[in-house]
Amino acid sequence: MVWIIWAIAIIAALNFLLLIGMVFLEKRKPENIIAWMTTLTFLPVAGFILYIVFGSGLSVRTRRMIKKKAISERDILRNIKGIETLEEAKTKDIYKNDLGVLNYAYSFGSYPLQGNDIRIFNDGKKQFEALKKDIANAKSSINMEYYIFADDKTGVEMMNLLCQKASEGVLVNLIYDSIGSRKAPRRFFRKLEKAGGHVGEFFPPFMHLRLANLKLNYRNHRKIVVIDGKIGYTGGMNIRDDHMGYDKRLSPWRDTHLRIEGSGVYGLQNIFLDDWRYCTKDNTPPKIYLENGFFPSPEIKGDSSVQILSSGPDDRTPVIKEMFIKLITTAKKRVFIQTPYFIPDDVFFSALRVAVKSGVDVRIMVPKIPDKHTVYMATLSYLKQMTEMGVKVYLYNGFLHSKALIIDDNKLSIGTCNIDNRSFALNFEDTVLIYSKKLNSVYDKMFERDIDNSQEVNLYYFQKQKWNSKILQAVMRLLSSLF
Repeated sequence: MVWIIWAIAIIAALNFLLLIGMVFLEKRKPENIIAWMTTLTFLPVAGFILYIVFGSGLSVRTRRMIKKKAISERDILRNIKGIETLEEAKTKDIYKNDLGVLNYAYSFGSYPLQGNDIRIFNDGKKQFEALKKDIANAKSSINMEYYIFADDKTGVEMMNLLCQKASEGVLVNLIYDSIGSRKAPRRFFRKLEKAGGHVGEFFPPFMHLRLANLKLNYRNHRKIVVIDGKIGYTGGMNIRDDHMGYDKRLSPWRDTHLRIEGSGVYGLQNIFLDDWRYCTKDNTPPKIYLENGFFPSPEIKGDSSVQILSSGPDDRTPVIKEMFIKLITTAKKRVFIQTPYFIPDDVFFSALRVAVKSGVDVRIMVPKIPDKHTVYMATLSYLKQMTEMGVKVYLYNGFLHSKALIIDDNKLSIGTCNIDNRSFALNFEDTVLIYSKKLNSVYDKMFERDIDNSQEVNLYYFQKQKWNSKILQAVMRLLSSLF
């Protein structure tokens, strides 16, 4: 009996020290501390294990290494002739009502990049066919980064194509996330290395043991492809069968992905190189990237302007979250949001409330068929409050994986970032802020078609739910900051 008392005392002391560390050393948000305090109090042993695996932040050493390997986008782009300065960009009509948004993104190193041709995909198969065609036509380099690169029909098809291009002498670099791609064996990626390509695993586990990864709570959720430094892809779609619509349980699968041709590709290339330099310990001087064609001379391909932002747990500032808040609080007419998970913090929640009370048309669309039941319960809890505020809420008849914001008539944000704590604070993400009335109108029509395939819900929808569902929603909301 004595050893049990000692064990309980030791665990209680350790849990107390963890809480002290959260308050005074890590300086976490109050809601996050409360969630962990609840978990450690009622589940002391399991809570301690959960904290070690999921709760501990990135080490100082890891943060420093990521920053050390990072390349400043400004340092790259100021050496490319034809790239406009911020002051030159401010004189353009396309930004005249959005100088605050422009300045905010620029303050984090995101250049306004003009002259882009952008194609929006909302069908995985069509996006995959376009991507394969561009890869097949690659002449010099293919830089690819995916959260999920699966060893299934879709993954094998892409891997075979990459191996073919590598064997032809094209430089092929591939990054995959260790947790997102955990079901794909390493021999699957070694095929590319044998063909002459190069592979990097983001946050690999200790001794290559998948379950021995103390960084498993931090994931590289980005999906980036850059071909010859001229064509770029990013958005919600991974290299996996269900993202192509082959999973009947999550059908129809609705997603959004971008194909960019023009100088906007530089932003995606820069993000890829930052991740590549970190996970492969690459020390290539930045000027070499300019010389080897990773950043070719800009060409005018279209009339869309973009700023590309990235964020991750290595940043003290949640850049993408704050960008979304900036867009919401400066909106004059409308804010339409599509996200698979909707778990806003107090600041994001307040931004939406201010927008609604200011007469802005705010609409939120989430899936009716969830892929993660616990997260979905928390999502429903927040959506109930949204309906109380006057937000129009839609449940898409299928699985909605799109991460998109439509702002007024001239701005659009599409990328990899969900509206939840994981994407805002724990994942490495990217998003493309597009200034274009034409593309805004294109996506507006897509959103309207999605509404036709959705169920609009009101406060009564949530009030009539069963009592056990309401209790689960309340519990999951309490723990939502831990997801």
